[in-house]
Amino acid sequence: MKPLHLALGVRDIAETVTDYTHRIGCPPVLVVPGEYALWRTAQLNLSVRRVAEEQVGQLRHLGWEDDATKEFSSDVDCNGVLWERFDAREQAREIREIWPAVDYDPPR
Repeated sequence: MKPLHLALGVRDIAETVTDYTHRIGCPPVLVVPGEYALWRTAQLNLSVRRVAEEQVGQLRHLGWEDDATKEFSSDVDCNGVLWERFDAREQAREIREIWPAVDYDPPR
């Protein structure tokens, strides 16, 4: 099974990292202090991003991390939920594009 990608909006990255590390049972593979954190397990690709107060706790999007994917794609389901499909290298490229000071490559 491909890892499910879940992207959530949060109020505080440091607090979320502490809480979710305990819940997931492992630390994130990447933390951009105050902005973003990413956990990657065999089953889950979870990203959290600091958002405006009215968006805290909301789903940003869902998707699949799929190494067979040739390029990023997205569509909206019947409920209006945005679904993305990407490979780990594409996610890393997007992270480096948003935060140029971050030197992140996915584990192989």
